[in-house]
Amino acid sequence: MLKIDHLRKTYNTFSLDCSLEVKPGCVTGFIGQNGAGKSTTFKAALGLVKPEGGTVRILGKDIREFSARDREELGIVLSDSGFSGYLTIRDIFSILSGLYSKFDKAFFQDQIRKSGLPDNKKIKEFSTGMKAKLKVITAISHRAGMLILDEPTAGLDVVARDEILELLRDYMEQQEDRAILISSHISGDLEGLCDDIYMIHEGRIILHEDTDVLLSDYALIKADDRQYAALDKRYILRSRKESFGYSCLTSQKQYYLENNPGLTIEKGTIDNVITMMIRGAAL
Repeated sequence: MLKIDHLRKTYNTFSLDCSLEVKPGCVTGFIGQNGAGKSTTFKAALGLVKPEGGTVRILGKDIREFSARDREELGIVLSDSGFSGYLTIRDIFSILSGLYSKFDKAFFQDQIRKSGLPDNKKIKEFSTGMKAKLKVITAISHRAGMLILDEPTAGLDVVARDEILELLRDYMEQQEDRAILISSHISGDLEGLCDDIYMIHEGRIILHEDTDVLLSDYALIKADDRQYAALDKRYILRSRKESFGYSCLTSQKQYYLENNPGLTIEKGTIDNVITMMIRGAAL
């Protein structure tokens, strides 16, 4: 559905060189700190900023060859874009009706109603959550084959986030070959939605793993100085000095459970992986 191969872009001291792939039927998460390169990757992949190298293929076609009709197959939500605050949902309905040949008017109106969004109120009067819901509903209302979503749940409360995630699950269930690339700072959103996860740091992909594997096989080992010195480190990805001794990230939890019964071994989470991959030291 999407294949990015060594997409490159440079801004002063920042350099992006990113490769990733989103397969049909999959929801792929994209994580990293602010400034790591997530938004730059999205914009360069979509041709919104001009990359300096690399290739991007979406739905089997080079993005540079995309026509207006091809772009109808994409549903896009970017963190720093949205509708004019002076428009109403009624205005947006008219715009989308003329813009997309496959715009599903009944679906759009039904989702607006279910989400409790007022159709005669100016967007500038909407809350952050209301604006986020509208952006996602718009992205999924023209039967796009793929969604590219940059922080669609940022700044939302638990209920609003859950409503948006439910919209995305329904979108995937309607057609088995659809796909989503989504970035988020909220690990719980990704753990419950994504099939696999890429992690970017300082413009480079530093980890790619199936979500199930990450949650089942990754672990955080807590060891004092003596335990750390004796630890078999062949499956340690990162280590970090702590006040009590060391924290160690491993992708082979079962190995250490079986061979080190005295160690404290905590279940892996996306937050643990992010922290250790960025702040821990490679062995």
